[in-house]
Parts: sequence; C-alpha cells; structure tokens
Amino acid sequence: MQNTAVSPAAGVAPAILDAAVVAQRIADNVSTVIVGKSDVIEMALAALIAEGHILVEDVPGVGKTMLARSLATSIGGTFSRIQFTPDLLPSDVTGVSVYNQSSGEFSFRSGPIAAQLVLADEINRATPKTQSALLEAMEERQVTVDGVTHPLSLPFLVIATQNSIEYEGTFPLPEAQLDRFLMRINVGYPRFEEEITIIAQQEHSHPILDLEPVASPEQVIGMQQAAQEVYVDGLVREYLVGLAEATREHADAALGASPRASLGLFRTGRALALVRGRDYVLPDDIKELAVAVLSHRIVLTPAARMRGVRAEQMVSELLNSVPVPGAR
Repeated sequence: MQNTAVSPAAGVAPAILDAAVVAQRIADNVSTVIVGKSDVIEMALAALIAEGHILVEDVPGVGKTMLARSLATSIGGTFSRIQFTPDLLPSDVTGVSVYNQSSGEFSFRSGPIAAQLVLADEINRATPKTQSALLEAMEERQVTVDGVTHPLSLPFLVIATQNSIEYEGTFPLPEAQLDRFLMRINVGYPRFEEEITIIAQQEHSHPILDLEPVASPEQVIGMQQAAQEVYVDGLVREYLVGLAEATREHADAALGASPRASLGLFRTGRALALVRGRDYVLPDDIKELAVAVLSHRIVLTPAARMRGVRAEQMVSELLNSVPVPGAR
C-alpha cells in the first residue's frame, strides 16, 4: 500500500475532497519523522478517521512511539503516554476524585486517558484489571469514576504497543479487549537506504522537535464525518462479510472474527477510500485492510498453533480463496 497524492476528481463531493487534502497533508507531515513507512502512516490515518484504535505489535526501536507523537502533533491534538507496568492502577489511567477541603466537595482530576491521542506503551505488562480500565474509554469515549461519567475530548485515539518477542512477566490481552482494537499493525525495520536517511536526520536533533501542526482536531472530526458519505456498494459489503464469515468456518479457527470485525472493515474501507481521494470503496481496499482488521480477532485451535499456523497467514489465504461477488 502506498500513499496516493490527492487530485480533484469529477463528481466527488467537495467535503470528501477537502477531507482527502487534509489527510494527505497529515500523512506528508508524519512521513518527515517516520521515514519510508507510508503504508503504516496510511493505516494509522484510516483508523483515526474510522474512529478506531490501533494495536502496534513490533520489536523495540522501530518508531512506535514516534508514530503516535508525530500523529498527535500533526493534528494539533493533546498527547499523553501511559507506561504500563504491573503496579499501574486503574485510577492511574482514568483519574481520581480528590476531596477539596475549602469547598467541602470532591473534584475530579482526570488521568492521562483524557488526552486526544493516548499512547498505551507495553499494554500487556499491566494487570488485567488495569487493562480493562481502557475498555470503557475506548468503546464509549468516556470514563466513569465514583459513579460519575466524564466524557473525553474528541477526536480520541488509543495507540497501544506490545513487544512481539518478550512475553515474560506479561498479561496477554483477552479476546474481548483485542476485539476493541480496530486494527493491529506492524511498523517493521526500515530498508538500508531509509536507515541511512534516519541517521542523517537525527545527526544533530530529532525531527519530531521541529514538527508543526498541519491540521486541527476540528478538521479531524470533519474528516470522520466526511467518511460517512463514502459509498460502499452492496457487493463490496457482501465481500467483507464473506471474509469475516470464512474465518468462522475455517478448520483452524477456534474463534472467528466477530461482527464488530465486519463493521471495522466497513468503516476502515470508507476511511481508506477517503484518504486516497475517492468517494467509493473498492474490493482492493478491503483486501489491503483485511489482515490488519481481522487477524487479531481470530483464535486458532491448539492443533493449528502446534503446526505453526498464524492468523495473518489464514487471512491471507482466505483473500485468495473467497471470491469477490460480481467479479468475473
């Protein structure tokens, strides 16, 4: 997947074209920090526009934190980082009610979850009780403390990270919480030439220090609203539901993708089409998103795991076997 420059297209609604221009501006800005990862940036933008959350599972040092910081800076949003550790408490995430002696009342002090873009670093190092503190915020865009509900600022995006090679002393995310993430992506190592460029960029200072906002939170909300006008043909809807259904019927799957996964493919398909300046979704958009949206929601059978089967491999095979309705 590659970033595609936005150009005016006949018949495309002005709101969608304007949103696509803003999306391209954000992508170009982030790419000055995250070198050579246009596909990852495009995925992150699609998740933001689709009002979903991202799980980044990769080795240390490939730019997971910089991706979150540069995206937050580019949209002019507030940013917070939560370092998940075994001793982290739910109140350390959501906030606490503090007694005010002068007024004789309790006042709420919001936690780091109140930012518009939250980096949940090494989320699987916290206990399940603390992990679950994120669930309400991710799903409902609000937190409840001492029976009082506090809405979060919009737009709201959680980017959670996991170390893909070190699991000692961790608490694996349960399926219910994995299902809350719209997509799981990998940043991956840069190519040789890209790594040379990274070294040159950071020879004297980090490019994140010079990064400026190129959009506003209000424009991001406008992009999210514009994405709802992107057309999804009935045959494309049948295709994305067919992919999700195929994961449930696969012999190697103990648990297939949920209906939330179908909805996730639908929403991210719209968002990706908007990023590329289109007002309609193609089957190819669904194919590019399927692994990121579906694979982390699949639970393999013990026999499949013993054979070394991976959920990503299963989804890739289904893309080759599930026909596109109406295609010749």
